[in-house]
Amino acid sequence: MNLAAVQTFLSIVDTGSLVRASQELNVTQSTVTARLKTLEDALGQQLLNRQKSGTTLTPAGAKFLRYARTMTGLWRQAKYETALPAGLASVCTFGCDRELWHGPGRAFFNGVVGGRDDMAVAVRQGSAAELESWLAEGMVDVILTYDQVARGSQTVHPLPPEELVLYSDRPDTPIDNDPLYIFVDHGAEYRQQHDEFYHHAGVARISFDSSWWALQHMLEHGGSAYLPRALAAPYVDQMRLHLPTDAPVFYRKKSLIVRDTAARNWTWFAPLVEALSAPVA
Repeated sequence: MNLAAVQTFLSIVDTGSLVRASQELNVTQSTVTARLKTLEDALGQQLLNRQKSGTTLTPAGAKFLRYARTMTGLWRQAKYETALPAGLASVCTFGCDRELWHGPGRAFFNGVVGGRDDMAVAVRQGSAAELESWLAEGMVDVILTYDQVARGSQTVHPLPPEELVLYSDRPDTPIDNDPLYIFVDHGAEYRQQHDEFYHHAGVARISFDSSWWALQHMLEHGGSAYLPRALAAPYVDQMRLHLPTDAPVFYRKKSLIVRDTAARNWTWFAPLVEALSAPVA
């Protein structure tokens, strides 16, 4: 099968039109049309409905889409591994939720880099949905995520839950009704726990969906917020952040999910997972 035709199909789907796909791929629109026809002829199915407003997937196109992403993902992986410089035997492609890099994400990365001198490591940051999609499509080998859903030949390795702790730039900050309180959205389960405990509190004036951004705001302008312990601990040691007393601690589950075919020859993987699964001191 013509890989360029598959990549062109994906570009049309992602951009929504043949015109935009031709611009993205830097080829003529007639080339895009010809590649799509070649692909549809090879499959014996129409993959896209062409309309003035753009393109939409046919039922056959929707079925083929997942395989197309997998094929291009495996091709990228194959090119990467084939082009590895002398002395490197394989590659681990690691997808990490942006909120989990500080702490477990960096620990996994350091464990891979420190454990195998002959392995290259590529890291991609993504949302939960992106990570799940990349893993299914073969674009990454292992992901660190809050979601614990595995598909097919994937294995979930639960890690110790993330501790979400109330921190402040002032040692005497009250645990509620702080006018400088910053709400950090740590997901649906956290929101429910937070609302149950702080049901009497009003809506925070400032909110973030990123712990890192909330931390930077606190350090620059002051305030209090629930942050991952792994992220905030260094600033407590520096006395730049403090822990208000009697504040509840919330927890968020996290997991490593790996493609079984990728981990089959990773002798270092099981010991690293065991180390990451050890209770945090």
